[in-house]
Amino acid sequence: MNYGFVFDNRKCIGCHACSTACKSENQVPLGVYRTWVKYTEVGNFPYVRRNFQVNRCNHCANPPCVEICPVSAMHQREDGIVGYDADQCIGCKSCMQACPYNSIYIEPESGTAQKCHFCAHRVERGMEPACVVVCPQHAIIAGDLDDPRSEITKTIAQHNVTVRKPEQGTCPKTFYIDGHQAALTPEVTKGKSKHFIWADVTQENLTEAEESAEPTLYFGPGEQMVQTSFNAQHKVPWHWPVPAYLVTKGVSAGIFMLLAAASIYGWTPLNPVTSLIAGLISIVFALLTTLFLVIDLEKPERFLRVVLRPQFKSWLVRGAYILIAFSNLVGLWWLLELLAHLGWFDLNLSLIRPAVMIIGFPLAMGAAMYTAYLFGQAEGRDFWQSPLLPLHFLVQSVLAGSGMMLLAGHLLPLDAAFVEICRHAFGISLGVNLMMILLGEFGMHHATTNAKAAAEIMTQGKYKQLFWIGAMGLGNALPILLLILDAGAAAGLAALAGLYIYEHIFVMAPQEVSNS
Repeated sequence: MNYGFVFDNRKCIGCHACSTACKSENQVPLGVYRTWVKYTEVGNFPYVRRNFQVNRCNHCANPPCVEICPVSAMHQREDGIVGYDADQCIGCKSCMQACPYNSIYIEPESGTAQKCHFCAHRVERGMEPACVVVCPQHAIIAGDLDDPRSEITKTIAQHNVTVRKPEQGTCPKTFYIDGHQAALTPEVTKGKSKHFIWADVTQENLTEAEESAEPTLYFGPGEQMVQTSFNAQHKVPWHWPVPAYLVTKGVSAGIFMLLAAASIYGWTPLNPVTSLIAGLISIVFALLTTLFLVIDLEKPERFLRVVLRPQFKSWLVRGAYILIAFSNLVGLWWLLELLAHLGWFDLNLSLIRPAVMIIGFPLAMGAAMYTAYLFGQAEGRDFWQSPLLPLHFLVQSVLAGSGMMLLAGHLLPLDAAFVEICRHAFGISLGVNLMMILLGEFGMHHATTNAKAAAEIMTQGKYKQLFWIGAMGLGNALPILLLILDAGAAAGLAALAGLYIYEHIFVMAPQEVSNS
């Protein structure tokens, strides 16, 4: 069995019977959608054509939402249906970022991810999905793609069919007859219009393209007018806790990498007070990282399922194990340092410390970089797919850790030689970070229109002032100037503030590029 859908756009009349039947059958609340009809209009008056397209989960053969889900709440059944288990979902919203089609939503009442599940409860009883039964034009066909005698197989064989975003490699099993580019490709209309024919567009759900656009006048292929006149609105899944966690994780890992490098390579002997202060700051920011991760969950009480019921293909799970190993190692080492400093136990740290530093250094690097691979699994956000991202996060971690040490060295009795090492690391990482942003993330050509749109939103659109004044000015140019003026503490503080601003833009802007 290998279930799929065919939508015949030649027959669809845009009546929304499928959407209504879906809501009724599955008790879908208002404001969220498992299936919806998108209206697009193409042409120049008086020769204008309206296209109707039904959008929903594509039940991909290679579903990215399944791979990224940390607890297997999203899963692929043997019959090809991509289903979900609301009882297992922790509400991390990673699946929403992985889906290139905007097909997953957070159910307002349960706080769990849900979507079209092919009316599996009906299919298992030999019935068709509710949308198929109710369609007055028989424009929706559902069936077994592996059965050569099924209607869906015959229909696909007899017609030229298209799918949404084939370049994503998800192998979608929702096919369209007479699918129009204006409806299949969101970038053709540069997002949703400010005004729909049957509904209002709420301001909180407008993307940058929609906020800045003139009233629904776009031009697509052949210089014909293209506009979206109705579509479903989708909220941004991730908010401030995610950029905050990127910064706190960077500080924690960066500080330990500096301690470990100074110890392993013998740059300076670490006195007990410096080790205790730097180690404590690292631990505090590691705990803050965990706090922000939990805060961002829709079901925070289920957080432990990430480690108790893990799905190991997800980098959310792999990252959780890396963070746990790193935090426990640093915490145990710090406790031993404290006990030895207080004289409660006669410990020979000359043997323990090198082992901790050698083991902890790659763990700290892993903690700094793993989120790049999690973002890489978020296939719905092309801008996050940069191969530079792991290295960039590593550089940002050194920048954050050294900046925090410069600030702490101004307030606390840190070893002067270690602070000087942090000063050099800060200056180098600041320059590398600036080059990676301007010459790498934004200087290189973006492979997809989705990624290009996100970059334009960051540098030329909604976030341009935050980017150039906050991230580039406050976070890079000013720290370089302050470092030259020997104001290390102020430089560190400015860099940390600018880094958060950059991470905020980096997380938010790609989410504002419409996937449907």
